[in-house]
Amino acid sequence: MQSLVQFDVLVVGGGHAGVEAALAAARLGAVAGLVTLDRRALGRMSCNPAIGGLAKGQLVREIDALGGAMGLCTDRSGIQFRILNASRGPAVRSPRAQVDRKLYNEEMCRIVGLEPGVHVVEGEVSELLVESGGELRLRGLRLSDGRELEAKAVVLTTGTFLGGVLHRGEEEIAGGRQGEAAASLLSRSLTALGLRLGRHKTGTPPRLDRRSIDWDGLERQDGDPEPQAFSRRSEPLELEQLPCYLTWTNERTHRWVAEHASLSAIFRGAIQGPGPRYCPSIEDKVHRFADKDRHQVFLEPEGRDSLEVYPNGLSTSLPAEVQQPFLRTIRGLEEVEVLQPGYAVEYDYLLTDQLRGDLSVQGVGGLFAAGQINGTSGYEEAAAQGLLAGANAVRLVRGEVPLILDRSTSYTGVLIDDLCRVNPSEPYRMFTSRAEHRLHLRAGNADLRLSQIAFEYGLVPSSEAEAARQRRELLDRALEFLRRGRHQGRELLAILRRPGTRLAEVAQLVDHPAELALSAEDAAELEAEALYEPYLARFAAERQRFEQMAERSLPADFDYQRLQGLKSEAREVLERRRPRSLSEARNLPGVSAADLSILLLASKRGSA
Repeated sequence: MQSLVQFDVLVVGGGHAGVEAALAAARLGAVAGLVTLDRRALGRMSCNPAIGGLAKGQLVREIDALGGAMGLCTDRSGIQFRILNASRGPAVRSPRAQVDRKLYNEEMCRIVGLEPGVHVVEGEVSELLVESGGELRLRGLRLSDGRELEAKAVVLTTGTFLGGVLHRGEEEIAGGRQGEAAASLLSRSLTALGLRLGRHKTGTPPRLDRRSIDWDGLERQDGDPEPQAFSRRSEPLELEQLPCYLTWTNERTHRWVAEHASLSAIFRGAIQGPGPRYCPSIEDKVHRFADKDRHQVFLEPEGRDSLEVYPNGLSTSLPAEVQQPFLRTIRGLEEVEVLQPGYAVEYDYLLTDQLRGDLSVQGVGGLFAAGQINGTSGYEEAAAQGLLAGANAVRLVRGEVPLILDRSTSYTGVLIDDLCRVNPSEPYRMFTSRAEHRLHLRAGNADLRLSQIAFEYGLVPSSEAEAARQRRELLDRALEFLRRGRHQGRELLAILRRPGTRLAEVAQLVDHPAELALSAEDAAELEAEALYEPYLARFAAERQRFEQMAERSLPADFDYQRLQGLKSEAREVLERRRPRSLSEARNLPGVSAADLSILLLASKRGSA
């Protein structure tokens, strides 16, 4: 790759947000400089070797519809594919893949290397360079070795490297990931520009030697017999899938952890930043859930040829010498050998009330941010932000209107809107419950929702938008046939809505018409649209009623502990913040659309 000092856009960080930002900028015809500490680490997975999952799978499908690389890279490096919540409603079904960690990294490096508009620059950013005088406006970056790179827009995607410190027992090492240096100088530059930073924490479990695990008697978890690809640009998946295995902690495990918890970096007070609520360390689990006598542990392969196994559910910052003994209390791990101890990492992030909806940073013209620097957790959340930030950085340079996705069109829109409304009090993770339009925001229709928008903004070729348009026409013809068709006096669409009914059964009733001859993927989408059509109509009416009642007051002394149905996260924040109205409650972190519905009902009954 050619070495340049002048770019249209600069991206700082080569993780999941950074690669999507640089690739999006290049798809728009810009020259993007991707500044990273190690060009071999592009898209490297810091934690679990998996992509997708509940709500996260929807994000990956949206990234793909917007032209991003994450889904394609996952399909090429996946070793197990599953649809989570397959027995539940279509809206909450989510694709997830175990991936070969090494192969994913190599594939992402290859994808970036094939993009002529992306130029990788190795180095540590020490300072943001701004125009002198008047409003603060970026003109580029200075690296720690003195090199200066010029650009009118910069996207920060620093992940856990910004002021990163690794913690394991009493051991503290500057770094953003095991064996990799931190980006410590940039934090000082950001605060010098008047930006406000906070601290967050995350962690990772020890890596285990698969040869030392007794697999007999553990519960085997296989992939789906017909694996579904993440990307519409992928060929049908044909691969030999690897299994995962399930085991459990027990009372002996918990007793050992509790006895040594004071040695943990978290419990001895070395870490100040809050960690992810929904991915606690084993120390946190034992402390917070003392009534539980066991916790799940998924043993996930790191790759086809890797000796490493990832014990999902055992994140820890206990001293290295303590980790193997507690692991050996777990069934199947009685003689386990640890290849790399677990650790926690604490890092700086940008308080997100400084963000705009296009992911630009207020107060510094030309500065954008995406990923964990915005207080989120997860590869998928980072990649979605990176794609939008990279595209909007280019559009800013060109004087074009930004691409801002609405909450009603995408989980990506929900994610960014949530971040801009409130500062996350803990690392933000996407859930289906955060999206009030989740019945519409399904994994199976991401292309129908976003491909045309992506084409209009230059992120995908016309062929992808045309494919989505043709798919929409095919589904509309089938829906119209079902509305007009009858069997024994009943509307075919009503028959399809019956629980457990499949399109193939309805087609058989009317001699398999051409209008209903759909692929398995399109048949599943049609079934979902038929099922949710009346619910979506009712939801629209409920939303209208909510807007009319948004200013209804909530008593200052209301006891939210008595209100059944609220998530614990929502109950905690409502008790602490005491919103004066439903509209104020809507803007609180952790309060979902479902929680608001409960509050609305309580206010109608006079119990709030």
